[in-house]
Amino acid sequence: MSLIQVRNVAKVYKRDTFEVPVLNNLSLDIPEGEFVALMGPSGSGKTTLLNLIAGIDRPTKGNVVVKGTDISTLSESALAQWRSDNIGFIFQFYNLIPVLTAFENVELPLLLTKLSRAERKKRVEFALAVVGLGDRMYHYPKQLSGGQEQRVAIARAIVTDPLIIVADEPTGDLDRTSAEEVLTLMARLNSEFKKTIVMVTHDPHAAQRAHVQRHLEKGDLV
Repeated sequence: MSLIQVRNVAKVYKRDTFEVPVLNNLSLDIPEGEFVALMGPSGSGKTTLLNLIAGIDRPTKGNVVVKGTDISTLSESALAQWRSDNIGFIFQFYNLIPVLTAFENVELPLLLTKLSRAERKKRVEFALAVVGLGDRMYHYPKQLSGGQEQRVAIARAIVTDPLIIVADEPTGDLDRTSAEEVLTLMARLNSEFKKTIVMVTHDPHAAQRAHVQRHLEKGDLV
């Protein structure tokens, strides 16, 4: 059975009396341990699909089942808990908090858990070591390059040991060298740490790092 099962999912956004269909009865299976790139032009529905898989948004109709749980039927509070237990997020613009050090930024998701302070410290140090920034732990975002900031963001995404990593244009704001480092790191998270990764990207070069490329056109998988 696939880890992620998207079944006949439609998503329609309502603006006043207008309805804007974004996804049309779309179905997709993602096995555990897969690295999938979702590609397509702007407005094709890739980020919407990513948000449905991550439990950030809900389908208008259809079901999203992750490891046997139909997340489309969970209450808001149950869904928030499910996200913090299962999903690691990587965004295009890092979303780091400027007044916190790299260590504190990575620790943030752990503050919602019952882990002791010592256990949190161990996890944060391990996550920063994985992304190659053990020596930048007490630097603030403004003291880091864009590539290093994105690696801090990746450490924050993996510190809770999530089941799935979702990445929305993770290299979209980086130069080619930094982008390569981030893609190599993601490939390693997939191969070595067995993380299931769903990545939205415009970049065919980035998509080549995934095992599977799926293309969306106007809300349909093609």
